[in-house]
Amino acid sequence: MALCRTLCVATLLSLLMPESHSQLAVCGRPALNTRIVGGQAAPEGSWPWQVSIHASSRHRCGGSLINNEWVLSAAHCFPSPDPRNLLVYLGRQRQEGSNPNEVSRTVSQIINHPRYNSVPNDNDISLLKLSSPVTFTSYILPVCLAASDSVFHNGTDSWVTGWGNIGSGVPLPSPQNLMEVEVPVVGNRQCNCDYNPGEITDNMICAGLRAGGKDSCQGDSGGPMVSKQNGLWIQEGVVSFGFGCALPNKPGVYARVSRYQTWINSQINSNLPGYVTFTSSGTDGDLSVTCPGLPPPPTTVPTMTTAQPVVCGSAPMNPRILGGSSVATAGVWPWMVSLQKNGSHVCGGTLVAVDAVLSNANCFSSSPAASDWTVVLGLLKLNGSNPFEVKLNVTNITLSSLNGSNVAVLHLEPRPTLTDYIQPVCLDTGRDFSVGSTCWAAGWSSAQGGEEQVLQEVKTLVSDCGNVSATDSFCTGSLTLGKEASGGPLMCQQDGSWFQAAVLSAENSTRQTREDPVSVFPKLNKFDEFFSRTLGTLLSPASKNTTAANTTTTTPSSSGTLPHLVLHLVLLSLCLQLFL
Repeated sequence: MALCRTLCVATLLSLLMPESHSQLAVCGRPALNTRIVGGQAAPEGSWPWQVSIHASSRHRCGGSLINNEWVLSAAHCFPSPDPRNLLVYLGRQRQEGSNPNEVSRTVSQIINHPRYNSVPNDNDISLLKLSSPVTFTSYILPVCLAASDSVFHNGTDSWVTGWGNIGSGVPLPSPQNLMEVEVPVVGNRQCNCDYNPGEITDNMICAGLRAGGKDSCQGDSGGPMVSKQNGLWIQEGVVSFGFGCALPNKPGVYARVSRYQTWINSQINSNLPGYVTFTSSGTDGDLSVTCPGLPPPPTTVPTMTTAQPVVCGSAPMNPRILGGSSVATAGVWPWMVSLQKNGSHVCGGTLVAVDAVLSNANCFSSSPAASDWTVVLGLLKLNGSNPFEVKLNVTNITLSSLNGSNVAVLHLEPRPTLTDYIQPVCLDTGRDFSVGSTCWAAGWSSAQGGEEQVLQEVKTLVSDCGNVSATDSFCTGSLTLGKEASGGPLMCQQDGSWFQAAVLSAENSTRQTREDPVSVFPKLNKFDEFFSRTLGTLLSPASKNTTAANTTTTTPSSSGTLPHLVLHLVLLSLCLQLFL
């Protein structure tokens, strides 16, 4: 009897205790966000955690909502701990005119990090407690925070938002809409070289284009820098400082949020923020950066952890399930490469190993010398800005020599650093893609993609090859990509990984049926011996367990909330019988 009464009391207490993990169920999921490009005014509701902090009726700094009553911002925004003159606007779109979706709150408490140092701007992070909780809407939602074990490699795609200046000394024009900009992470070693070695600490993270032109600026301080992973937006940085705005080789500097999980949790008593482990794939190219005064990279790291094997067919930025468009977006097909001669695109290709590219042999009929060619990875536009592109030299070109269509393997120097925008595709050497399965082709074309010649993508279906040998051929609906797409991939997804089923060719045959024309390609297993000789052991796709391990969170998922609650109610009902 005493034991059951004790259990009953414990159950009641657990039900009445504030829920400390609820933010993970709602954070980082903006219903109105469809961001794929940057450098523009943000559509209303795109960044529902963004707040505007006003002092004396003027916008002072930005911030981000991390639960229903706490805002994360920068310590340098609050030289005084007195919150009486502060007003926080949530759901705000513009600084002038009406904002029908906004609410405002006064601030009851400012907590700057106790080790904030204004001279090097170290630990530039602050928490603001709102005078009363806010109700979540499509325009007011918390952001997820990067957990302490998060890893953001050089090149990680990030977004920064705010109402700051649009250039050094250039204020945001009326009506002062919320602005957004897309910038890649710059590794801390490179960032130290860009500033002064030792100035960028482990408590900081940098982001910006090497050529400049995109950056946060004065007035954006305290605002969020976020990245997307598995459908969740995760805040990795708080706008802190920089040299000028958007200058070449002077990236913006941000407080690294993942360094402050313990401190944030020590200040918030209930409704803890939702923490998510962000994991960059591949190796970090920043480790190879050196400059005068910068200590060498640690040599003990490889012996401390087991290196993860390189897997193929992973496209973190690819949402392709249904539908489809003709214009691809950055990172959707991370194995796509442009084969260029004298700086001009000639053919497409795919990264199929850590140092090798697959293409069509006909692309090299007039110029087989490796020194004539350059491979460009991470490319979206043939003309225009490509912040994630990497250009590499070709060390040798090997052509297959079978009857009929042939392929080519190009080896690269040096090996590219794998990022969300540069990944190898799996080679299909015997998988079964049933008739009616969805596949994709991609490539560049001078006649498509506008002035910038954006990468084109075409969805198609696997077709019956009819009287053509299905053992040697792969058939789809007719494809409409131009001849410059030759060498590119025909791709199909299976078990969560992408497989290249064929190499596109300007000469691939098309046979007419009584219904629709069908494109016929040689199956890649025709080249098994050639691949074994030129590539060695082929890369393997990621297992589903591996994929799940890469999305580990540091707080329990809300999916277990309902069963947990039901169990408690059952126990409560049983135990209450003892008191009757």
